[in-house]
Amino acid sequence: MKLEDFSIAFVIGTRAELIKCFPLMLELKNNKIPYYFISTGQHNLNEFSKQFGIKSPDIVLSLESDKSSKFNSKISKALVWGVGIFFKIKRELKKLPNLKYVIYHGDTMSTGLASVSTSKMFNWFKKYKNVHLEAGLRSFNNKEPFPEEIMRKIATYFSDVLLAVSDKAYENLKRYHKRKQVFDVGNSVVDSVYIALDLAKQKKVKRLNKRDFAVVTIHRHENLVNKERLNKIVDILLSVKIPTYFAIHDNSRKKFEEFNLIKKLEQNKNIHLIQPMDYISFIYQMSQCKLIICDGGSMQEESLIFGKPCVILRMETERQEGLKTNFQFLTKLNVKKSKEKIYEYLSKGFEIKEYKNPYGEKGVCKKIVGVLK
Repeated sequence: MKLEDFSIAFVIGTRAELIKCFPLMLELKNNKIPYYFISTGQHNLNEFSKQFGIKSPDIVLSLESDKSSKFNSKISKALVWGVGIFFKIKRELKKLPNLKYVIYHGDTMSTGLASVSTSKMFNWFKKYKNVHLEAGLRSFNNKEPFPEEIMRKIATYFSDVLLAVSDKAYENLKRYHKRKQVFDVGNSVVDSVYIALDLAKQKKVKRLNKRDFAVVTIHRHENLVNKERLNKIVDILLSVKIPTYFAIHDNSRKKFEEFNLIKKLEQNKNIHLIQPMDYISFIYQMSQCKLIICDGGSMQEESLIFGKPCVILRMETERQEGLKTNFQFLTKLNVKKSKEKIYEYLSKGFEIKEYKNPYGEKGVCKKIVGVLK
């Protein structure tokens, strides 16, 4: 395919970004709209692309990392990498003469770089519009989560089109950015989850445990670099009385070991430290589990899709919509209240009250393609 055939380009850095972009890529394919796929190299996206049935990146801008963190919490390393990526994005997009939209997702380093490098400020005569997918989420605390809250604000400021994930996100954007083009489309993660569940059935993925079980992930920067926080998190995890599967990333394991906490987890009979699973398998486990414990944002969204109790190991969350239900709890790392909430969620009498998913229903990416058209 010739470069002049592409009217849409994606700039994606991490696996988490690709997870929420691949349904949109599939929808564009269904509409016979070709897209150009730029990977910044923040993560290796080839295997994920194969799993989701989309093409591999057309270009990779830096040496890819197979680890969960390319920078290992080193801000100086991230900034040096970012300067190079900024100019490489600009250079690559100049090759596409008929470009209408550049799309990037979420709140990562790659997201911030993509929004700035494609903005009017640095491309005075550009004809395309730059589009932020998953816009409008706010914790209103620049340190929680860091640096994601800052990256989201950067993306909002430099983008032409903002695709809000919920009514609340839409209100956030319209309140502070009245002149922006803002569309309330929902969250593409809804489409990601249902596609992943279909693929899990095809793969015949098996449950981690025939009995009730919990799934855990911990990876937030502000948690991992803080020994006091990790001590509290371990204390909370040790209180779970059902089999608990902690999918531990390499950078998380390193910090638990550094603070001499890994043995406490390993010695607990209910806790099983396991390797991170591929998205399809992990989504299936979340659909089957009794309890979700996490410090990440996507799992809060997936908790709402499945109707699974979720204990959020953070001080603040940008996904505030789910806190209005009776099955999502923001711990603020209060150990006593967290243990009480876990006990409540696992009790026989606990029932989830009726709710409406604030991030929408299946078909979000159809809406997005409609907006782009």
